[in-house]
Amino acid sequence: MSAEIEARIKDLGITIPQAAIPVANYVPFVISGSHLYISGQLPMENGKVGVTGHLGKEVDVATGQRAAELCAINILAQAKSALGGDLGRIGRIVKINGFVASMPEFGEQHLVINGASNLLVKILGDAGIHARAAVGTASLPFNAAVEIDAIIEIA
Repeated sequence: MSAEIEARIKDLGITIPQAAIPVANYVPFVISGSHLYISGQLPMENGKVGVTGHLGKEVDVATGQRAAELCAINILAQAKSALGGDLGRIGRIVKINGFVASMPEFGEQHLVINGASNLLVKILGDAGIHARAAVGTASLPFNAAVEIDAIIEIA
């Protein structure tokens, strides 16, 4: 299963980065029983926030979806770190919570978070199908456009 996941990642032209180190007083993940809880991940790319601003103002839906994809990639980076480098240990993504920095009149948060949802399914297949929330918020750390956390069942 792990080789299959790695092949999908390669076919998509994605590189899973090293897991980011927290910049505040929290841990990047917690394992409790058979569940892995991943702290909120920003759209980090090459060591910096890849997409900043607010949806409905500086950021369009397609760019927001790219931000959500980056968050999903960073969730997988944390999962890989937590699971000893083996993404095949992911039983399924149980739930993601997506936060979208957006203007009050913007109502397409669900379309933005589809960027993460679609990518997780492309990479993990049925194990990537999940419950989720897509919530608009006034602002996020470092002016990030999107932040996503995850609950993962360990196989």
